[in-house]
Amino acid sequence: MSITIGIDVGSTYTKAIAVDDQGSILSTDVRHTGFKLDKVSTDAWQACIEKAGLAQDDIDYTVSTGIGRHRCVVKDIHVTDLTASARGAIRLFPGTRTVLDVGGQTMKAIRIEEDGKVKSFRLNDKCAAGTGAFLEKTARYMGYGTKEIGPLLSTAKDPAEISGVCAVFAESEVINQLSLGTPPADIMQGAIESLVVRCVQLMKRVKAEPEFTLIGGIMHFSTVPGEVTRQLDHEVNVPEGEMCMFTTSLGAAILGHRRLAKLAEEEMAVPAG
Repeated sequence: MSITIGIDVGSTYTKAIAVDDQGSILSTDVRHTGFKLDKVSTDAWQACIEKAGLAQDDIDYTVSTGIGRHRCVVKDIHVTDLTASARGAIRLFPGTRTVLDVGGQTMKAIRIEEDGKVKSFRLNDKCAAGTGAFLEKTARYMGYGTKEIGPLLSTAKDPAEISGVCAVFAESEVINQLSLGTPPADIMQGAIESLVVRCVQLMKRVKAEPEFTLIGGIMHFSTVPGEVTRQLDHEVNVPEGEMCMFTTSLGAAILGHRRLAKLAEEEMAVPAG
């Protein structure tokens, strides 16, 4: 049995996942990325090994991805997060043709082929209004933590109008809405709807086609995929539980197994003697 680890060093969180050659997930780990990218990726890698009850020598291959992939010292190879996200999404939902990945600081729309190869993609601009960071900042400004966003959204009744054209302008709108006495839940829902408008615009730029698969930490909040479904007027796939955070690292681990298979083929092709 071969075992690979995929490490997704994101701008906000670093995720690692251990996968065997049957596709079974052996362990996962997630932690804040911080600024010591080499250390956090190594720590996540080691934690994955320990949680699976393995030793370092049991790991056959490690693939890093994400914004900090180059800083991962335990990797055998690195791949782009576009490639890893596509592979992970199509493993979870084989019919996937468009992936929307909303992270802490970035948003990506990816159109993929049947075999999981990237056909086209678009990234958000440098503005944070279309990312998870905008939602977290909005919540913090109103005195709520990230874990309170979900319960808060469940009480929304009349979403506030937040343009979301720019994170700075959007923050001013949040302040204005609070001054008008708008309930925090309605402001939060308005921020969600504003974010999803940007998501759908990005998906249209890659000529998105179903099946649609949504990944990234904010997909934990059911309101987000629900709003994407409404604006697209089409059903979407969302990985269960924590897997929406680990889809990209899963894709990296899968690519690790593909690399091992290719290396084995090359070794078999070398004439003896």
